[in-house]
Amino acid sequence: MTLWPRSLLARLLIIVLAGLLLANALSMTLVMVERMHSARTVMLGNLEYDVATSVAILDRLPASERAAWLPRLERGNYRYILGAGEPGAAPTDKRSQDAIRTLKETLAADYPLSFTAVPGSVSHIQAHLTLHDGSPLTIDLIPRMPPVASWLPVVLILQLLLLAACSWIAVRQVIRPFSQFTHAVDTLDPSANAPMKEKGPVEVQRAAHAFNAMQARIQSYIKDRAQILASISHDLQTPITRMKLRVEMAEQPELRDKLLNDLDNMSRLVREGIAYARSSESLEETSLKLELNAWVNSIACDYQDIGKNVQFQASEARLPVVTRPQALRRVMTNLLDNALKFGERAVIAIDDSSAQELIIHIRDAGPGIPEAELAAVLQPFYRVETSRNRDTGGTGLGLAIAAQLTAQLEGKLKLVNRAEGGLDVSIALPRR
Repeated sequence: MTLWPRSLLARLLIIVLAGLLLANALSMTLVMVERMHSARTVMLGNLEYDVATSVAILDRLPASERAAWLPRLERGNYRYILGAGEPGAAPTDKRSQDAIRTLKETLAADYPLSFTAVPGSVSHIQAHLTLHDGSPLTIDLIPRMPPVASWLPVVLILQLLLLAACSWIAVRQVIRPFSQFTHAVDTLDPSANAPMKEKGPVEVQRAAHAFNAMQARIQSYIKDRAQILASISHDLQTPITRMKLRVEMAEQPELRDKLLNDLDNMSRLVREGIAYARSSESLEETSLKLELNAWVNSIACDYQDIGKNVQFQASEARLPVVTRPQALRRVMTNLLDNALKFGERAVIAIDDSSAQELIIHIRDAGPGIPEAELAAVLQPFYRVETSRNRDTGGTGLGLAIAAQLTAQLEGKLKLVNRAEGGLDVSIALPRR
């Protein structure tokens, strides 16, 4: 199991941020090294000048006045002691060696020097010398660099936050068009005309233009295919009609009935083929606002009037929706005919719990559809032979037409087998 994130946004953010942080860390390291070197040079230069001046002043003052001058000559990291100081071993650490070398270059020519290390957790030394009048003098020195400014850590933290924010914005700008393109591909619907917006950087515009061209080609291919199907189906109606007339004049009643039955099936298939071809075209029907409960109830009543077992579980709430009523009616009748054909009864219910969509459920008590074929039955001319035999007279186009018209209504058609048996077909329509 790899720890590398799966998201491209996270991966690019890590790479960009890590690169910026490494570059910033390298720059900061070089700056700090240079600063430490400059600070050490300045510290040793000040030590050289200041100690030489201070020792010369103390050497020329009368012994009785020297004590009064010690506070004036004291500095932040060293002071003067009138006495022999503390005995100890010679200093060995590098920071002390730099200070010792500077003091020797400054004082060794005029005063004999010796150095001892003061025990402790930090570098601490004492330089011992004798003034010209024989008085001992000790320079108590803690060689340390100037302290870091208190605002520097705050600036560093703000800099890191700024780097993280800029990295996220930069990566987001790169990933956003890619995410939009992926979403457009996932939601590609050949029956709908929803081109991508060709805006943004040149590369994004080119990708969007290529996607729109591809979508247009797919729509053209589907339109050509539907046109061929419609033309063939339309042209078949005339010879089928002539065949019916000739068969009716046949002298063998049994053969005549069989042939007429076959011709009726052919006519039904032709009509369904024309209907499927028309359903793939853009709907020219005007959208209207209707009250869904009353509208569905009218369809259920139409079926009940001709003796069909269709029940509608209406809700008390008003459910206004903007849609194309004739196209939706065709979807509903196809699904209800399917439910009655294979389940003998149909129950309609509306789910209005979502704020974004209304869902119409059509449930039957039939044999259902195998789970592996739930998606395939929405394809044209597909039939589930184990449960939907040809004796029913189906053409395999009813669900395909319903699915295609639902997509043109900007809805979603979904098939689910019920736990208690039968099929639940849902039509999700967007609220307007």
